[in-house]
Amino acid sequence: MRKHIVAGNWKMNTTVAEGVELAKAVVAASAEVPADVKLIIAPPFTHLYPVAEVVKGTRVGLSAQNCADHVKGAYTGEVAVNMISGLGAEYVILGHSERREYYGETDATLVEKVKLALAEGLSPIFCIGEKKEEREAGRHFEVVTEQVKNVLFELSAEEMAKIVVAYEPVWAIGTGLTATAEQAQEIHAEIRKVLAEKFGELAEEISILYGGSCKPSNAKELFACPDIDGGLIGGAALKAEDFIGIAVSF
Repeated sequence: MRKHIVAGNWKMNTTVAEGVELAKAVVAASAEVPADVKLIIAPPFTHLYPVAEVVKGTRVGLSAQNCADHVKGAYTGEVAVNMISGLGAEYVILGHSERREYYGETDATLVEKVKLALAEGLSPIFCIGEKKEEREAGRHFEVVTEQVKNVLFELSAEEMAKIVVAYEPVWAIGTGLTATAEQAQEIHAEIRKVLAEKFGELAEEISILYGGSCKPSNAKELFACPDIDGGLIGGAALKAEDFIGIAVSF
């Protein structure tokens, strides 16, 4: 049975003090969430240590939002995978559309990041998804297939088993737009089909999360779809009530 996962990507929001309070609120409300749902929060780098102290010994997992594509060295401003794991994080978000668009991350760069994260014992939450113009041109299947093949097909089955995939309809992030449950299910099923080309039956065990303006009001319908195993939550993750409201939708 695939894991149900609800992960909150805080992006560049909250001060450290605010982040600690938000983490405490998530932990306090986590008892409301079904036992088979994995909760993960991804605060900014500056928050990882104090938030790790808050979630230690609880059911809430900790993720970084990015990592460097080098082990160490003269890379000013970068954060290495062993720095992340050393603070208690178990996961790292990689390939987010904002990293691809604003910071020029390529598939080649992401292969390096994914492999470094795996070697350090971190589980990557690997993001894929199409832009508005790509969907309007009917290229959404083609785009996500390329993103899967260019990065995840470089992994062994053993490595792939540690990956969480997150599908982001880029046109729905921060716009208030949401893919219909039918649109989301259709592309999640396609992603699983592509993964099966390389990894066979393992594709049925990979959790694929929906990452496009998921809210308490639409989570239940989305999570009822057979190939949607949870959500990578943006704005709604900044309020513990909304985040937990999504997680209880299974």
